[in-house]
Amino acid sequence: MNFRQFAFRNVLRNKRLYIAYFLSSMFTVMVFFTFAIFAFHPAFSEGSVNKYAIFGMAVAGGIIYIFSFFFILYSMSSFLQSRKKEFGLLITLGASDKQIRLMVFLENILIGFFATAGGILIGLVFAKSILLIAENILIIDESLDFYFPALAIVVTFVSFIFLFFCISVLVAFILRTNKLVDLIKGDKQSKGEPKASIVLSILAVFLLIAGYGTALYVKGASVVFVMIPVIIVVTLGTYILFTQLSVYCIRLMKKNKSIFWRKTNMLLFGDLSFRMKDNARTFFMVAIISTVAFSAIGSLYGFQSYLTKGIKEINPYTYTYSPFLDDSEEIIEQDIQQINSIIEEEKIDTEMEEAELVYFDTTAEESSVLIVKASDYNRFAALISEKELHPEENEAIVVEQSDAVITGGQKASDILMTSSVQLENGQEIQPSKTVESAVGLGITGYYVVNDSTYTELGTPGRTDFTAAWNVLDGNDNQLIEAGRKLEDQVEHKVFAVDYNLYEINKAYGPILFIGLFIGIVFFVSAGSFLYFRLFTDIDGEKRKFQSIAKIGLTQSELKKVVNRQVAILFFSPIVVALVHGAVALTALSRLFNYNLTVESALVLGSFAVIQVLYFLVVRFIYVKNVIRTVF
Repeated sequence: MNFRQFAFRNVLRNKRLYIAYFLSSMFTVMVFFTFAIFAFHPAFSEGSVNKYAIFGMAVAGGIIYIFSFFFILYSMSSFLQSRKKEFGLLITLGASDKQIRLMVFLENILIGFFATAGGILIGLVFAKSILLIAENILIIDESLDFYFPALAIVVTFVSFIFLFFCISVLVAFILRTNKLVDLIKGDKQSKGEPKASIVLSILAVFLLIAGYGTALYVKGASVVFVMIPVIIVVTLGTYILFTQLSVYCIRLMKKNKSIFWRKTNMLLFGDLSFRMKDNARTFFMVAIISTVAFSAIGSLYGFQSYLTKGIKEINPYTYTYSPFLDDSEEIIEQDIQQINSIIEEEKIDTEMEEAELVYFDTTAEESSVLIVKASDYNRFAALISEKELHPEENEAIVVEQSDAVITGGQKASDILMTSSVQLENGQEIQPSKTVESAVGLGITGYYVVNDSTYTELGTPGRTDFTAAWNVLDGNDNQLIEAGRKLEDQVEHKVFAVDYNLYEINKAYGPILFIGLFIGIVFFVSAGSFLYFRLFTDIDGEKRKFQSIAKIGLTQSELKKVVNRQVAILFFSPIVVALVHGAVALTALSRLFNYNLTVESALVLGSFAVIQVLYFLVVRFIYVKNVIRTVF
């Protein structure tokens, strides 16, 4: 057996440790390869696809590539720490430092080669499915047909082989074998009871409360100004939480006899403080990386929801016509005919209403305010199945759309409810109530009065015109195409909701798609870090439970202890990340004054479910390894 064969067999013997590293590396290669397939797709090179997608995928590919470098470097460091005893035995048998470095170099090159090849092969298998998903998310006019991505394969293979080579050289160069006695003893050396400062523990609580409180208290543009300070404070608080506060809390529970002496809690808490202290930096890194993933995906999804739902709420009609102020009745009539012609050409069945909008002077503001008669309001309300209004004689109702504001940040009702409608005979009508409605005839808010009252209003300040169409029958493609023609041919006087949402999603789709993939890479990597740390310590755990089993520990008790311990170590950083993410998304909702509860719950809930499934798999493998050794 030569040295290369020895290195190859060593990888096979340590497959339990290497499997997560291999699979995670292969996943990052697959994601990078997927982006390469998009970037070199003929549809992109011909220039018929959104240019934002090309730029975004280039940036995303760079982020994934850079992150992969640090991820692989950290992974190799974890493996080397777990193999101290192995290196010590090799040195005892006569191996030199140079040979050990060469062995580590060959192992990493071997894993890197198969991870790269495997990632490319899996990417090819799922390429068509991913292209179909991307085609729908990116919203492009042409189909992304499958092609053999020769250039993408070459770029991915060369890039990641080069990356693994650089990592291998770097790890082999910085590898230190330390003293032989330290290597042989490995993790048998006593570390002493972990200590935690009560001052630093209190500081961690204070920093987290201060960061959370600030993020949840501020509103509007203030959220942007406090963002950086809050991130710094919460990040520092998170680090102290894992290095000090967690250890301090475990020590308090160990001092509580009713808890510590209950059933198998002695085994659970016995060395939990050691493991929390040893893994504090890993947990901190996992919490921060997961928070970035949660916040990034949640922010992108929430912002898209904010844009699309906001436009739909403000513009409930399929098509809305608003002529220029200086347009004559003849021009308006021609525009209406052209709009109807385009709608008929696309074979869309619609209902249409039109009305003259008249503005009158009130005591509310120096400028005139829109006053609408109830019959006109109810005709437009019927188009979108909105509740009709029937004001009494000499009654005025203030109507505003949801979240409608005017200059100064005040809601329309704040001004209009304090004013009055003046009749021609000098009488003033005080508004009776405010109604939130989707019938957006006015930009901010307006009055609705009885038809008979409307005839008694004074001289109008100015007049305007509006018309609206609501679809009865027509598919999305027809609505979008008609909207495209209307906004282009009617001098941009028509607002087509479906067409504008299509354009927004088309521009925003690449950002959401790319952010989703990057977030998933970060999240999978964070889960891999936890896997590495758990299985790095598994040999010591086996020896510990072997000794305890000799004095009467049953298999069911062992499973119970291991399950609880793994759950605490696995979910501690994830729970912290979920809380961080929830606070971050709440702050985002306060920035835009838009409720993101549903979007936040969907994103965080999805990640939580994925993490639980991942935990069940890891726990099964971990417990099986421990049980098989002990019993």
